Amino acid sequence: MKETYATLSLEQPGPGLLCVTLNRPDFRNALNTQMGRDLRDLFQDGLNRDPGDVRCVVLTGAGEKAFCAGGDLKERDGMSDEAWRAQHVIFEEALYGVMDCPLPVIAAVNGAAFGGGCEIALACDFAYAASGARFALTEVTLGILPGCGGTQNLPRVAGGPRAREILMTGRPFLAQEALEWGIVNRVCEPARLLEEALETARAICANAPLSIRHVKQAVNGGLQTDLKSGLRLELAAYDAVYVSQDRREGVRAFNEKRKAEFRGI
Repeated sequence: MKETYATLSLEQPGPGLLCVTLNRPDFRNALNTQMGRDLRDLFQDGLNRDPGDVRCVVLTGAGEKAFCAGGDLKERDGMSDEAWRAQHVIFEEALYGVMDCPLPVIAAVNGAAFGGGCEIALACDFAYAASGARFALTEVTLGILPGCGGTQNLPRVAGGPRAREILMTGRPFLAQEALEWGIVNRVCEPARLLEEALETARAICANAPLSIRHVKQAVNGGLQTDLKSGLRLELAAYDAVYVSQDRREGVRAFNEKRKAEFRGI
């Protein structure tokens, strides 16, 4: 994982915790080719291969107006079909990298999450939103459709009928509606959004990292299959962690009435 990126700001506000900020505030953090490359490199070539001491990621946007306004249409103006396709491959690799990350990824949606920005939030494990945040998948108003997971991730959290309405109308919706529809887990006051997301991330970081990764693996795998197959995935995950040193440490710490010190082994 590189230390600096052209369109991302990285901070480590606590042990095991990485805060990633989409950092193009003058362009409402719109997703341009460079941001696609940076997200792809951070996740595909960095965190997904060797997370180091990182245990949880919080993803947010710079400024107060936008989490990510979607694809940068000024950059796309006049693009040939070939250039458009090549750029979209980068976006696919970037968002699939977020979805494939073995670590928990929490979106802290600080403002507008439109188009690809909404897809980034949906690619995370779960999301918190500022009370003034707005969401939309507006692609159909531009003659395209979501192509980085939007048509698949949205119905998995909001249900088919609601997803079809959102996707087919392109109409924006509010943070409170996103909460009611299961798209975000919590609506926060804007000044508290990032801290509440970080508080949750710290709680995750304090738990056994092998257990957390296998929980994510079992849940995501189970969502793709039938119940009995999902139960087999759960038991495989259980079998992988109960033999760990962290399980021994957890039980020992409980009996010694102290906080466990998990090492991920």
